[in-house]
Amino acid sequence: MNGTMRAIQVPRFGGPEVMRIVELPIPEPGPGEVLVRVRYAGVNYSDVYRRMGRVREGHAPDLVPPFIPGSEAAGEIAGVGRGVDDLAEGDRIVYSQMNVGASARYAVIPAWRAVRIPAQIPLETAAAAYMQGSTAYYLSHWVRPIQPSDTVLIQAGAGGVGQKLLQFAKMLGARVITTVGSDEKAAFVESLGADLAIRYRTEDFREATLAATDGRGVDVVYDGVGRDTILGSIRSLRRRGLCVLFGVASGPVDTVSTLDLAEAGSVFFTRPQLRHYLSGPDEIRRCADGLFGAVMRGQLRIFHRVFSLEHAADAHRTLESRQMLGKILLGVD
Repeated sequence: MNGTMRAIQVPRFGGPEVMRIVELPIPEPGPGEVLVRVRYAGVNYSDVYRRMGRVREGHAPDLVPPFIPGSEAAGEIAGVGRGVDDLAEGDRIVYSQMNVGASARYAVIPAWRAVRIPAQIPLETAAAAYMQGSTAYYLSHWVRPIQPSDTVLIQAGAGGVGQKLLQFAKMLGARVITTVGSDEKAAFVESLGADLAIRYRTEDFREATLAATDGRGVDVVYDGVGRDTILGSIRSLRRRGLCVLFGVASGPVDTVSTLDLAEAGSVFFTRPQLRHYLSGPDEIRRCADGLFGAVMRGQLRIFHRVFSLEHAADAHRTLESRQMLGKILLGVD
């Protein structure tokens, strides 16, 4: 496909203001690749880290400007490369786990990453659900399958992954305790089924968690906050419980003391990543089936807000403010 496309570009590391709209050539799919006409691109903390040059936290250590941000998108297949026979032009698809390139009118991806969107699900909903929902699904179903007898603590339960993880945990029968930063967010997570919302700005979440479990602690902690919460998360566990660190919104966790793990009750600690649990087409499709099935059954509510490409800087600022109750998308018209 000849011609040019509009795209967001990060010409140098810095704040949201460094991003600009540029015209670039439309890429061509190579063997085993497809060209996607992007309609909605997701905005994530990894995009913020990469834009700022904190590439280690953004999992792209060799990334240098200029680049197009964005690791996930939804749209239609606009072209297929040689050897691709299971996708066709016009197919509605969603994808994730690319380091960069989604915040543009067109993007080229490996065909095996593309997931067809069920006809019953609007493209916008699929875009808002897919990457964060996939994370919530593998955390709750694969890292350690949640049991009906479990009590779990979810840090930042009103966040994009947190709210989906909360809903999956309730589907699986668990008791859910979560932390939030305001009364508004407390009401929100309670509407999703949270059994206890701890206002971490005015309460010590560890003390509140232990009080709510009669001093026992929780079976699993899901921590997407990182530096500010990790020690308290570990100390909120029951004996031989599991701490799952899946994000670092407050900053990276460079070390975890083995003595802290021992003194917390011989607890376990893991730092999983989506790319290791959805590492091939079979795992991607199994996860997508579970995720989209929950959406179609009405068990998983999806909340989002769409910014135009021209307002990409505002989308990043909104994400960094932690005020958004849902997924942030860029609409690529």
